[in-house]
This record gives sequence, structure tokens and C-alpha cells, in this order.
Amino acid sequence: MTESQGDGEKMTKQWRRDRTLLTFTGAAALVALAVNFGITAFNSHKQKRKKQDLQGCKVRVNLSASEILKLADQIVNKSKEVHDAVASVPLDKVTYTNAIWPLAELELQQFPLVQSCVFPKLVSTSEDVRKASAEAERKLDGHVQICSEREDVYRVVRAFASRGEWINAEVKHYTECLVRDFEWNGLNLTLTKRDELQRLKAQIDGLSLQYIQNLNDDNTFLLFREAELAGLPTEFLKTLNKSDNGKFKISLRSHHVAAVLELCKVGATRRMVAVAYGKRCGEVNLSLLEDLVQLRHKFARLLGYANYADYAVDFRMAKTPLKVFEFLEDISSSLSDLAFKELNMLKDLKKKEEGEHSFGIEDLLYYMKKAEEQQFNLDLGVLKQYFPVNLVLSGIFKIVQDLFGLRFEEVVDAEVWNSDVRVFSVLDSSSGEVFGYFYLDIYRREGKYNHTCVVALQNGGLLSNNARQIPIVLLISNTQRNEGGHFGLLRFSEVINLFHEFGHVVQHICNRASFARFSGLGYDPDFVEVPAQVLENWCYEGFSLKLISGFNQDVTKPVKDEICKSLKRQRHSFSALKLKQEILYCLFDQIIHSNENVDIVELFKHLHPKVMLGLPMLEGTNPASRFTCSAIGYEAACYSRIWSEVFAADIYASKFRDGLLNQYVGMQFRNKVLAPGGAKEPIEVLSDFLGREPSIQAFVDSKAKHSL
Repeated sequence: MTESQGDGEKMTKQWRRDRTLLTFTGAAALVALAVNFGITAFNSHKQKRKKQDLQGCKVRVNLSASEILKLADQIVNKSKEVHDAVASVPLDKVTYTNAIWPLAELELQQFPLVQSCVFPKLVSTSEDVRKASAEAERKLDGHVQICSEREDVYRVVRAFASRGEWINAEVKHYTECLVRDFEWNGLNLTLTKRDELQRLKAQIDGLSLQYIQNLNDDNTFLLFREAELAGLPTEFLKTLNKSDNGKFKISLRSHHVAAVLELCKVGATRRMVAVAYGKRCGEVNLSLLEDLVQLRHKFARLLGYANYADYAVDFRMAKTPLKVFEFLEDISSSLSDLAFKELNMLKDLKKKEEGEHSFGIEDLLYYMKKAEEQQFNLDLGVLKQYFPVNLVLSGIFKIVQDLFGLRFEEVVDAEVWNSDVRVFSVLDSSSGEVFGYFYLDIYRREGKYNHTCVVALQNGGLLSNNARQIPIVLLISNTQRNEGGHFGLLRFSEVINLFHEFGHVVQHICNRASFARFSGLGYDPDFVEVPAQVLENWCYEGFSLKLISGFNQDVTKPVKDEICKSLKRQRHSFSALKLKQEILYCLFDQIIHSNENVDIVELFKHLHPKVMLGLPMLEGTNPASRFTCSAIGYEAACYSRIWSEVFAADIYASKFRDGLLNQYVGMQFRNKVLAPGGAKEPIEVLSDFLGREPSIQAFVDSKAKHSL
């Protein structure tokens, strides 16, 4: 995993994981196809009526700063009341009704209220509201931590669990999760060990944040003459600061480094930048990471695990570090022949351009890009003209409706926090039952979160009267409007992001789990990205590309067939080499968290040529000094992105590739994969849907089939 994938936020509370999966679209009922390659634009100019509440919606929008803080206090008070009631139950009289159900119902009822306090920090135009939202989140986080350390509640929950009187498998799973959460906070330990656990947690959090802060504070730059930056666009050079002697300043921020490594024709410049980048915060962050790993091992051993990786993977789909190692090794070895072919192609390109200079790791991005430019006729600036946002979104609606048996209807009179925001009800196309609602907040504005993501606003689940609470979700994007227009144009990468996040919308809406914890996006973290990654595949198929595209000046003209083919091939270009790099980091992450006293510097020196087909690490560098995923957020779990991508590839190749709008398969996916949510083991869900155990073969085949 590379640094460009972003700094991971540490999600230590289950309800936070549920709501912040970042983590990260058309008119009512989607009008008819204009022709077989497109859908008419949305009609958003409907007559406005008096604002009305969404049926079953407990989410409160447009709260003032003071109302947010007041609601946070009410949430805390109600939560304390319920926890006190559970704690008062005599241990010999515990039942599901008095010990477990009150906590489950509290979670279900309070989730949308918590979100009402928290989501405004992402979307509000008011600085006061955003500040109040952030303050409310801190208060609620603190309260959740207090609840997770209540020994009196833990004793009652454990007393019920010890009886083994399960109503059904989902109740058993939910109760086990409650017990696990308490015990991961040390409530099954002695007071002395519990204090030690909290001390270690505080130290780990502090060192993790310091690691990130060191990178954020690093203002190192290199100076280059214009000739040394040959190949970089004039527009990019204009954005650079200059020194007193007129040289250009290249910082070691990822956007500068990526531009140089991808575009600069001067090999010596690429190498200088790569070496400097590889040394960022070298000594201090390597020392911090070593300390972090040791503290994590101590933390895990207090909880009864042999090492931190055992702890981190235990409740994930992978289950054991050994399974992770086997998985990564299988993928790596299966792609070695293709990766050698790709590397030899790049070496030949360098020889033609630079002579007999040896090929280094710093040359990968530049020659990958050069090869792709030679192989594919793709002008991204021109391509963008074919993806007006409304056409893309209406196409996504069409695909999702037809595939999963859903119907979207715009709610034109719902209360929203900005005039750009639109609300849709999602209905089952056969029965007309309302499955849920989603808010779409797509255009850029000041103060708004600047990435594409999905935020759960209200989880589904069964209420005390056995009625089902309706799930509600928010899709945030940051699309730029055209000047003077009401819609913008999307880069192809933004199209992919929308398909991905829309996968999370469908995942949230179609989830039918009984407990809020397993509803919405409450999946196993190794599996939560799978549905969204499955839907991404439609971005590369000619049928769907023509459906979602149309030239900006004449939307009846979709992208041409050769462009569709090029996009599909480019998706997998040099994919084996790219994946090898990611596997390198994943193996490093898993090894340091599975073993004691690992020499981090020597480990990378050993792994790098072994995984990267003989390419050595740059002298004097160590990527571990800037590998944020191992420092915070994904420690011992960096493998998870590849893991989910592999299973998404298996699902798509086995079930969808030969029937892009096969509603029979789509409904099976909806009912067998999306509906259970986190209530069932992912391997059980996958095997049931596929009719066999999942395999890596489809993933490996997809890389080879479309290789250069």
C-alpha cells in the first residue's frame, strides 16, 4: 500500500466505523432511455412544496450550533440511563430482554441522532455549526469510551452470554461482539493489567499521531533548474515557488513527487527526488515505528494474543496472520511471470531513451506512463468532455435499478441543508416497499468535505415492535460546476469514484440485518469494500460506458468503441508490477506486527528485491519512515484492500461479466450478499452466492488477459 492511498483514521469505536466509512443522481424514477446509448438529463426544476419529513427518518438536518450541542447532551443522558438500567439487573435474572435488547435498541435509536450531530461538520456552510459538530463528536466519542469501560454492564452481558440461550445466530453474534468490545478494553483483566492496557493505548495513540505530525511538518524541498525538470508541464512549473537564484522548489509532498516521478524526462532528477522522498523523517519516524510496534505487541499480549497481528486479524475475515501471508504469497507468485514481462518492457523503453543506465525503482512511474501513452489513444482532457455529471448519474441509476430490482424516486419537498442537495426514496420495484432514502450532495462549496464518500445517517434494524427502521445514507461528492452552468464534467477517475460510492449506497439500503451494528455499512472490514468494488467493473464495459457518456456539446454522441477498449486495457496496464509494490508493503506490515524485535531497515532491504523482481531499494532510504498505514489506521491490516479486490473480481467474473444487467443474478447478490450485512460470516456469504469457496484465479486472470 502506497502513501498516496491516504492517511488512515483510527476507527476504534464500532459506531464510528459504521458511520464514517469514507472511506469516500438523477430525477425521480429515472426517465426513459433517449436511445440505446444514453439517458435523458435529470429534471430538477420541479415545483417546490412545503417541506415534509421523510417517513421513519430520525435524522435531523439544519440543526443550529446550540441545538447540536444540546442534542449531544441528550444522547449522553439517555445512553447513561439505559446502561445504568442494564447494570442493575441481578446476574441470576439476566435475559435477552433485560440485558441485550436494551443495548441493541439504544444503538438503533441513537445512531441517527448521533449522526445528526456529527455529519454537519462535513457539509455545513456555517463555521459555527462545523465547530459545534466537531465538539459534539468529541463529547460523544468520550462517552462511548466510558461506556466501553463499564464493568457493571460487562458483568451482566457476560452472564447472559455464559448461559448460551441464543434466540438465533444473529443474537449470538451480536452478544459475542458486545463481550469482545468490553474485553478488548481489558474488562476481563485485573485492575493492574487494565491500567497498563490504558497506558499502552495512550502511548500508542500519541506516537501514531507524532509519526503523522512529523510528515505534515516536514517542509524539505529540492532545488532544480528548468532543464532538470524537462517533461513537466509549463502549467505545473508556474505553480512552483522559486529560490533567490531562480531555481524551482520541489517539495517532498506527494503531489510534487508524483509529478516528477511520472513526467520528468531527466533520470538523475527522478532519482534525487525519489531518494529524498525515501528519506523523509527517516531516523525519527523509523524510531517511532519501532516503538509503536513493540507497544502494540505488549498491548496484544495483555489481551491474550501472541502478537499484534493475531489481535488485529482475529475478528476479520482473514482470521489469522498465516492466512494473510499465504494469500499475499499466492497473489505475488501467481503474478510474477506477468510482472517480469512488464518490467522487461519498461527496461527496454529506458534503454531506448537513456542508453545503458540501469533501471531503478525510481523509473517505474515514468516509464509506465510513457508505455501507456504509446499503447492507448486516451486524451484525458478530451475524455472528460464525455462525462457530464447528470448523464453519468442518471446512467448509474439506470444500471442499479435494472440490476438490483430497485426504483428511485426523487423527494422534491424534503428538508435539506443546501439547495444543491437532493433526496431520493429507494423502493423495491416489485412490491413498492420503501427500502430506504439517500441524500445526494454532489457539488463543491466552501467548507464542505472535499472528497467523495458515503456516510451512514440511519442504520436499518428491527425495532421493539418488530417493525424495520428504514436505512438512510448520504453520498458526498465534490464536483466542480461549469462556469455559469448547473452541472459539471467528470474526470474518468471521478466516474469510477461515483460508481464505487454508489455501491456503498446500495449496500447500505439493501442491508436487512436485525441489529444496527450489522446494518448499513457494518460489515467485516475485510469485506466491506467488496460490493463497491464489484460495481466499479461497470465503468469499463462498453455497454455501460455508452450509457453514462455523451459529448458535452451533443450528448447523443457517446464515447467511441476504441476508447471503451482502451479504458478497459489501461485499467490493468502494469497491474502486476503495481500490485507487487503494494504486496511489498503489506508483507512488511504483517511481518513487523507478527514478530518481535524485527530490524525494520534490514527487513525492507531483504523484502524489496525479493518481491520487486530484483530491483533493490534506493540506497539510504526506507519507506517505513513515511508508511502512514502501518503507523495509524491499518496496522497489521494493510492487506485488506487487495483481499477485498480479489473477492470482488471473483464475484464479477463468475456471476456478472456475461450478463451486465442480469436481474436474476443481481437479485441473488442483493438477497445473499447485501441483505445479511455483517450478521453472517463473509466466507459463508460468499460461498453461498458463488456456490463454491472463493478463489484468487479470476483476479489473476483479469490482470493477464488485459496486460500490455
